[in-house]
Amino acid sequence: MDRYQRQTMLPEIGETGQQRLRAARVLVVGAGGLGSTVLPLLAGAGVGFIRLYDGDRVELHNLHRQTLFGMADIGEPKVSAARRALIQRNPDCEVDARAQVLTASLLPEALDAIDLVIDAADNFAITYQLSDACLLRSLPLVCASVLGRKGYVGGFCGGAPGYRALFPQLPTTAGNCNTAGVMGPAVATLGALQAQMALSLLLKLTPSPLGCMIHCDFINWHLRQFRFDDAPEPALPGIPFIDLPMLTDGDCIVELRSREEAPVSVAEKVQRILPQQIADWQPPADQRIVLVCASGMRAAQAAELLQARGFPRLALMAANSL
Repeated sequence: MDRYQRQTMLPEIGETGQQRLRAARVLVVGAGGLGSTVLPLLAGAGVGFIRLYDGDRVELHNLHRQTLFGMADIGEPKVSAARRALIQRNPDCEVDARAQVLTASLLPEALDAIDLVIDAADNFAITYQLSDACLLRSLPLVCASVLGRKGYVGGFCGGAPGYRALFPQLPTTAGNCNTAGVMGPAVATLGALQAQMALSLLLKLTPSPLGCMIHCDFINWHLRQFRFDDAPEPALPGIPFIDLPMLTDGDCIVELRSREEAPVSVAEKVQRILPQQIADWQPPADQRIVLVCASGMRAAQAAELLQARGFPRLALMAANSL
């Protein structure tokens, strides 16, 4: 127990709390900037089992913010490099590293025997899928997102409202660190807050971070917290995201990207309809309509239009997240 002596000194943790962490099973989705801070803090605190999903490899431009990796890791799958680094820090931590993007059909396996989920993917399509699945299973979910010098972290599900209670609709526009940039310390701060929330939940500390949102603004130096314990869930269920294995022969697949943007779509038989044409398009009444775009945002907007016109059988597909 010498490894954990500085935290077991705290009366709210002690040996009992340390044993809780040892028995905990955590799913972390994403081994990038947020995950690079979350993962070593979880392993260092003594979390006994971490299941990790990420489909990317380490690249040079990652290193300014993804501090879990070094030059020798470039080209290696992030989950492999992360697993090695975590075991070096704490060999008692079991790391189930899966070098793949977590998509809808993989969720049941990913969530099997898991106590808590950390969304470190910073991807709206993945966040909504995780929230829907965690809300159904009453699993606590800790989400974070950061761009530039601003971000937020929050605790959802597990008895608290889900992500859709605060954000019932996908944003109409959103940048990412590839296009808009991000500062490493901002990412690390949000990742550290995620880890603190996760450990507080696993230790059953009060007040609970579930139902709590913290906004971090490192431009104007504001940290703002609010609670959303009583936020109502949307009256209608959210339109689900699906992945390739969930497509059926009876689906009407609508590709919302132009041929210039996506010369090859997700399937051979698709209808190419640009978003501005959706309002005048007459969909088949007897098929599920699967709307495809890069991030899921255009697909979600098109789905809202079709839903308002009385077409309830809808699904979304984010091609960049497959």
